[in-house]
Amino acid sequence: MNAASTIAKREIRTFFNSPVAYLVVTVFMLISGYLFFSQLFLEKSADMRQYLGITPLLFSFIIPALTMRLLAEEKGSGTLELLITMPVRDWEVVLGKFLAGLAMVATIVGITAVYAITVMMLGPIDKGAALTGYLGLLLLGGAYAAIGVMASSFTRNQIVAFILSFAISFALFLAGKIVQIAPEWLKPVLAFISTDVHFESLAKGVLDTRDILYYVSVMVISLVIATASLESRKWK
Repeated sequence: MNAASTIAKREIRTFFNSPVAYLVVTVFMLISGYLFFSQLFLEKSADMRQYLGITPLLFSFIIPALTMRLLAEEKGSGTLELLITMPVRDWEVVLGKFLAGLAMVATIVGITAVYAITVMMLGPIDKGAALTGYLGLLLLGGAYAAIGVMASSFTRNQIVAFILSFAISFALFLAGKIVQIAPEWLKPVLAFISTDVHFESLAKGVLDTRDILYYVSVMVISLVIATASLESRKWK
């Protein structure tokens, strides 16, 4: 774990020294802020529904942009082989990269806490729903970050990593949107794999262990696949 922690700290420093990270976070804040405050002032509705409703879609774009470089850049520059020659295991490299991505997600979610504070200043807020909603954002963001690490482990090209990560994340999001028009036999499958369906329950204040287990499973499976992808170089 010490090695993973060291890698995570290095990546976090790299994030905050990168203009791309600031650009991505700024774009996210501008879009989410516009949607939140337009509802707050134009529709005169002091709640978090609009923000929580659009964030799963925004995350499917934003998080792949943050994670696309995590392993792809190391592969492309040749520094991955140098990193792995050090006394560090493949799973520690993957875990360290994931923790760095998760830290960025937590930073974004933390900044948007200003939305909840604004609502609290203007009137009563369902604190239970707000807390589970923000927990849902962390879990959702963690799942997308793990998918991003997995996609980044497959290629040396950051753009390819972004496209692949976005495609998987958006497909899991979209699955919940087409449940109503899908054949009856397919609806339970789509609802089960959908990141959005599981998030909706948390956004409504329903803390269901099945939703938490779903996101944790996505993270674990993605990181295991990423680790196997790194280890595959030994099989060649």
